[in-house]
Amino acid sequence: MNFIKRVLSTVTGIFVFLIICFFGLLVLGMLFGSSSDDLIQVKSNSVLEITLDFPIKDYAGKTNFPEYPFLNENKKNGLFNIIDAINYAATDEKIKGISIDNNFINAGVSQTKALRGALLKFKESGKFIVAYGDMYSQKDYYLSSVADTIYLNPAGMMEFKGLFTERLYFKDFQEKTGLKMEVIRLGKFKSAVEPYIASEMSANNREQISVYLNSLWNEMKQDISKSRDIPVQRLNTIADSLLARNPILAKSSHLIDKVGYYDEYINGMKHALGIKIKKDLNVVTIADYAEHAAKRISGKYSKNKIAVIYAEGNIIYGEGDLGNVGQGAMNKSLRKARNDDKIKAIVLRVNSPGGSALASELIWREIELTKKVKPVIVSMGDLAASGGYYIASNADKIIAEPTTITGSIGVFGMLPNGKGLADNMGINAEQVVTNKNAVTYSFFEPLNDNQRGFIKEGILHVYDLFSTRVAEGRNLSREQVETIAQGRVWTGADAVKIGLVDELGGLDLALKYAAEAADLKEYSIREFPVFEKDLDKMLQDLGLAKTKETILKEELGEENYNILKEIKAMSEKKGSQLLFPFSTDIN
Repeated sequence: MNFIKRVLSTVTGIFVFLIICFFGLLVLGMLFGSSSDDLIQVKSNSVLEITLDFPIKDYAGKTNFPEYPFLNENKKNGLFNIIDAINYAATDEKIKGISIDNNFINAGVSQTKALRGALLKFKESGKFIVAYGDMYSQKDYYLSSVADTIYLNPAGMMEFKGLFTERLYFKDFQEKTGLKMEVIRLGKFKSAVEPYIASEMSANNREQISVYLNSLWNEMKQDISKSRDIPVQRLNTIADSLLARNPILAKSSHLIDKVGYYDEYINGMKHALGIKIKKDLNVVTIADYAEHAAKRISGKYSKNKIAVIYAEGNIIYGEGDLGNVGQGAMNKSLRKARNDDKIKAIVLRVNSPGGSALASELIWREIELTKKVKPVIVSMGDLAASGGYYIASNADKIIAEPTTITGSIGVFGMLPNGKGLADNMGINAEQVVTNKNAVTYSFFEPLNDNQRGFIKEGILHVYDLFSTRVAEGRNLSREQVETIAQGRVWTGADAVKIGLVDELGGLDLALKYAAEAADLKEYSIREFPVFEKDLDKMLQDLGLAKTKETILKEELGEENYNILKEIKAMSEKKGSQLLFPFSTDIN
């Protein structure tokens, strides 16, 4: 009897705990799901403060929890939310100017250029932009160089020295440790695997890196030169001789305007706005203002819509998420946009270094089906290379930033091999097979000629398919593709010259062409993908909850649970079935 009481009290305790957790989540959802705009107050005579020290993504993302809708997320801190906010601020009477404040910007060069473009457009409103830094990285300064007045702390420092990149090479390390990578690649410029097969940088790789680094640096110099009225050659001299390495040198080189402390910077804005020194400056952060602006922009409704589908991150085979492009979420988004009569055109925003060849082909196919129904325009971000270019290649038009890294039309395969390490540690692997090619790969054995041949055959097939997709999508001959392929990367500025890209510009230009292709005078935007998450599974993964299946397995045992599952499955089948005649589990 006491045992039953203890069991019942335990069950009751668990039940009460779960109820408390549920209502706790409900309260949190109501708190965080309530209109954030109610909390954002934009006062008259305000300054918009732009501090971008958080990771900047093109797409902040939408996440739905189907069973717990109060937990749904629709963040507004993505690149284009920030750009929209800057554009909206130009027309907002309460915003008098922008302060670019101690950024340590966490964004790519193309993203920074896009933000810079929005700030230049903001200046056309006649409102001021000022910038302050305790220190400036080159990207920080590139963004801040649009300001009317640039401050640097007297004890601060500034980085203005040109661009560089560094690669580590592991060939000798592999030989010493016995742990190596089996590499098969196609394309003399396909350098992602070079560190595993060489001890130093190849001439081909050095050439392509030098070309795109100089292209990026030239673009940055041209923009800074125009904003600061400093000749490009003079900027090169400043970089070569490090003539901006401290505040005094930076000011004498005319890269900054004032050496001063933060309180002096704030007082300068107060003076410009006619505010007494003892009064507080009204400041609204870009994160808050982006939420505020998004609600007002979304109010501008049009029955005609353009879908913006974001492909951001590594391409993987699977559903995908905010950090990865999967064919699951991508193709679902393309189908929704294709089948929605209100959506008249699609802009695919690509910011990806590539990844899975299979997933890239599956996304390519869905785009091919979609463009037969509606215009598809590609806008490229920081990266649209390899698989990122694959999924862009068949669009009706491709727009890239001058600083976009694209191309890399090549394929490689790489497998870890621990034979040498295993030998050193006294480990021997033995295989038993039914057929001579049953072992396609073993971590403990080097690839034999047959295995290497089959893998190379697969890579050749993917490379041939990739090249064909580019040739057909860009209306080029295979010979033309071959001269610009070989795994070589190009900046957007160079990609235009060789036919990989149609025109230079940002998302706004891609939207313009999408609207023209669909003959739209006005439109509103729908963003994809919308990701769905299962809260119960998330809690289970964290060890905070168990599914009913887990509980049944624990109570009935694995075998009895499987019998129950089969009986249930059979009872639910209706109509004719094409099924394997019995259940099997091979280990």
